[in-house]
Amino acid sequence: MALSKQDRRNRLRFRIRKTISGTEQRPRLAIFRSNKEIYAQLIDDVNGKTITAASSRDKDIDASKVNKIEAAKLVGKAIAEKAVKAGVEAVAFDRGGYLYHGRVKSLAEGAREGGLKF
Repeated sequence: MALSKQDRRNRLRFRIRKTISGTEQRPRLAIFRSNKEIYAQLIDDVNGKTITAASSRDKDIDASKVNKIEAAKLVGKAIAEKAVKAGVEAVAFDRGGYLYHGRVKSLAEGAREGGLKF
């Protein structure tokens, strides 16, 4: 029986989530990628709270009128900037079942450039 794309991604996602969990000192950097946008948030799984979030729909990123890969890099830099303000230096990277290339990789590189450690 062939799996749909969504079922395959969910299997990968749950497999990743079994091993990755966020704490207050080292939150989980969770990524969601739609066809048009990309979203990132820092999550403290112990307390069940989102520390900060950024997306390609934010006004400054949306106004820059760049392609999706460059927008993902800007989202990575934005989430890193917000994380540093919140006192977070290291994160656990949760790619959310997506392959580590393209927009996901670009976001991760932007976050590293912004000062986050994975």
